[in-house]
Amino acid sequence: MKVSRVLPGPLDFLDSEERQRSVGPMLNLRRVHQFVVLAETLNFRRAADRLHMAQPPLSVSMQKLEAELGVRLFDRGGTGGVTLTAGGQAALLEARRLLFHNAQLHSVAAATLAGTAGALRVGFVGSTIHGALQRVVRLFRAEFPGVDLVLKEGTSRHIMEQVDSDGLDIGLVRTPLMASAQAQLTPLLSENFVAALPNGNPLARRSELRLEELAQEPFVFYARADAAGLHSMAILACQLAGFLPRIAQEATQVQTILALVESGLGVALIPAIAQHTPNHRIAYRRIVNMPEAARIGLALALRADSPSAAAQHFAEVAVRSIGTA
Repeated sequence: MKVSRVLPGPLDFLDSEERQRSVGPMLNLRRVHQFVVLAETLNFRRAADRLHMAQPPLSVSMQKLEAELGVRLFDRGGTGGVTLTAGGQAALLEARRLLFHNAQLHSVAAATLAGTAGALRVGFVGSTIHGALQRVVRLFRAEFPGVDLVLKEGTSRHIMEQVDSDGLDIGLVRTPLMASAQAQLTPLLSENFVAALPNGNPLARRSELRLEELAQEPFVFYARADAAGLHSMAILACQLAGFLPRIAQEATQVQTILALVESGLGVALIPAIAQHTPNHRIAYRRIVNMPEAARIGLALALRADSPSAAAQHFAEVAVRSIGTA
């Protein structure tokens, strides 16, 4: 994921008439730059040498600049020497500011193109807040402090739609996905479900469970419409264990499901990563016979066509920080 395009430097375009940038009805940055150099050297010959041009065109250029501004900038002396007029001294301060901001504009544009500045819009599913999101954000901010992260929580379906429509630059989503999308997916981790039970549930006294032992329990389950992947995998796991779950309540986000489990509404199958956030009212238990076919994952969704350099940097950091966790 390399970026090969390079923006011109702050004054590179000044060598071409076609690429001059007007800063007023007649004023252009090339003449402003020439004016500053002449004001610093106070000598046409030395200024022309520094500008790599002949002296007569420089003299003509300054005459045009004075005509455009309606102000005499220099008092001409002998042997090419000049002194700044009061108008020239005032104009010099603003000319330097103008060139500085022009250089800053090029610098910011180049940094954004290189992925070291600008804004990066990142979508994330709720289950990533249990450690994964924190790791990648912390590392990314350390390596690319000039990039402003705009974090937006959503469902995997919504995040994929936003990446496809350019509403987001990149997304952390749950897999499997149950709808087609154009975005490119990069797997970050694969994990099993674990059981989440209210601490008062008798099964919470066990150190580990078999999935069929949950068959008679009410389930807090994933909403089919908004969390189709997790819903389908949890249903599949239960079916492979020989039962269909008795769904007492549905929710979309993992943290909402955990809140409902904590309230005593039922048990749930949650991504293993979510158990790393301690809650003394919930017991997390490994399921010893969780079917391999029901494994779930976390993946990175990146625009398939010309992702930004910052998005590529974020993807590389995510693979390093989440994929190896």
